[in-house]
Amino acid sequence: MGPTASGKTSIAVELVQQAPFEIISVDSAQVYRGLNIGSGKPSADVLAKAPHRLIDIRDPGDAYSAADFRHDVLNEIADIQSNGNTPLLVGGTMLYFKALRDGLAAMPAANEKVRHKILDLANKEGWQAVHNRLAEVDPESAARIHPNDPQRLQRALEVYELTGKSMTTLHKEGNSKQDLPFDLHFIATFPSQRAELHKKISMRFKQMLEQGFVKEVKELYDRGDLNPSLPAIRAVGYRQIWDFLEGTYNHDVMQEKALAATRQLAKRQLTWLRSWPDLQILDNEMSKNVEHCLKIMVSTPK
Repeated sequence: MGPTASGKTSIAVELVQQAPFEIISVDSAQVYRGLNIGSGKPSADVLAKAPHRLIDIRDPGDAYSAADFRHDVLNEIADIQSNGNTPLLVGGTMLYFKALRDGLAAMPAANEKVRHKILDLANKEGWQAVHNRLAEVDPESAARIHPNDPQRLQRALEVYELTGKSMTTLHKEGNSKQDLPFDLHFIATFPSQRAELHKKISMRFKQMLEQGFVKEVKELYDRGDLNPSLPAIRAVGYRQIWDFLEGTYNHDVMQEKALAATRQLAKRQLTWLRSWPDLQILDNEMSKNVEHCLKIMVSTPK
């Protein structure tokens, strides 16, 4: 586990060379085909050395939820263990890690009629009006969800409209947690200084632009069937370049907004990690990190 640009993949690839691990990606952007550069998806050369599961399994026009991930990752874990190997989950989507660890509350399926009703409200009065409505029925979710996050706003209000209960209440009433037939060991790359992480984020974003990040988003934009409300297009970096392509702001402003969004993502990831129980923290030296991980994972039962 770890924030964006913290070197998780490098450690994982080295581990695969030294022990019978198989990598499962825990990344909400890398599940989508065509989201390569901006998601930090490993290159073809890296994937040849260390294959990753749960990469390129969805079209950008489709949604992929934490519940989808939990279903898929449990199947992948079972398959890897049946081969006599150890699953190595690598990524920075903390909600997915939590979904695996804790299970998920039972939530109603999407309902097109209710969603259209919420979209009508948003189109007529703006997403702030949807946020205001959510604050009336589920103030805890409203406090957690930004007014400019239409997907999560829509889903939270949809759950209330369908059940008469807030998403917060449903989470408190119980979840689908089941005893897992394996132990989980949580290990994180944790930057010692935020300034150093921000420097790495800036360098990596510059490299992404040089590799053709804007062209990658342009290809998605030109498809004609995608829109900025989709989870794939809302991924950090993609949304900002999408807005640039639509003429919302110029290239320099796009870079500033994308970097700010990436730093905010890293901050949220670090907040999750700081509260994560039984988390083992790695230092900044690669050889020691690999040795540490091997000691933890090879010496413990699967």
